Amino acid sequence: MTTNDAVAKRISKLLKEKDITIYRLEQKSGVYHGAMDRIMKGKNRSIVLSTIYKLARGFNISIYEFLDDDVFRSEDLEID
Repeated sequence: MTTNDAVAKRISKLLKEKDITIYRLEQKSGVYHGAMDRIMKGKNRSIVLSTIYKLARGFNISIYEFLDDDVFRSEDLEID
């Protein structure tokens, strides 16, 4: 699994937990629709820390809370 895949899974999980839409997250985070679409469809080759920070802010959580998930602890996570 790529880091982008892990971020997409975390976004999906948080969208359900927080009961918000991707559109609302885009508005709150400042991540443009095109970028969010590429993340969620697995078309991004990599993801930068500033985007993860914006996503966390959009969910009203810290970057630490965003990254504190089993999906990021997977032995299969590709970090290249």
